[in-house]
Amino acid sequence: MRNDSALHITVRTGEARAILCETTQTAETARQIHRASRTCAAALGRGLSAAVLLSSTQKTGRLTLTFKGGGPAGALVMIAAEGVLKATIDDPAVELPLKANGQPDVGGAIGREGRVTVVRDLGLKEPYVGQSSLVTGEIAEDLCLYCTVSEQQPSLCALGARVGERVLSSGGLLIQPLPGCSEQTITDLEARALAFSNISGLLERESPEELVNSLFNGMDPVVLSSRPLAYQCDCSRERMERALISMGRDELQLLIEEQGGAELVCHFCRSAYAFDAGQLRVLMKEQD
Repeated sequence: MRNDSALHITVRTGEARAILCETTQTAETARQIHRASRTCAAALGRGLSAAVLLSSTQKTGRLTLTFKGGGPAGALVMIAAEGVLKATIDDPAVELPLKANGQPDVGGAIGREGRVTVVRDLGLKEPYVGQSSLVTGEIAEDLCLYCTVSEQQPSLCALGARVGERVLSSGGLLIQPLPGCSEQTITDLEARALAFSNISGLLERESPEELVNSLFNGMDPVVLSSRPLAYQCDCSRERMERALISMGRDELQLLIEEQGGAELVCHFCRSAYAFDAGQLRVLMKEQD
């Protein structure tokens, strides 16, 4: 199995940029961690690819992408920081019948009555927060609307995740015109939209590097850079201690009296951190 990666591409001497990513291993890791159903594994795969594509449009920093549409699977949250990814979904066990076209019903699981929220933390005083309404809950269409409405950047986006007993392929493609882009280039890219739409199927047969030439044949594609991708959680016992301290003395005392301690579980990697009564009392002293 190939290692996951994201390619930064330009076409027609910089008239448009494209980001092409493969997230098969990353999505499979997420499926295993969350013990996700096929429907939710597809949602996680698409969501992780979407986070890669959006985060690749910023040079540094951390991006948090949330889809919350009121569906039975709950909120879908991805965090990306320079190729390091993690994701969570409220109820990963939700399973729905396939749609008439044979695709997983990601929109039914996520829901369609809600919002896409993007938080770009670039290390400045305040992070940039953008939002747009959900359209389908299928991720790709909602991502395109977000880019157009919230960031005023017309975009063509394709996302896909093929799931069987495991994630067979997962990836995405984001194309955006740059200043000076000709109408002919836009027309040529739009004409290839149908080919772009089967991105997960294409990644089963070819590597991202091989796909560059087949997808953009005749448009002078140039790969500017390639970045490896990996699923990795940065939770720690120290972070959990800070979370407990932030609860306040009364809440900690209640945990000691009613449960004799506490166990915190990370939403992104399912690691459990146990604290007995004595450890909670030490944290209460730290509050003082």
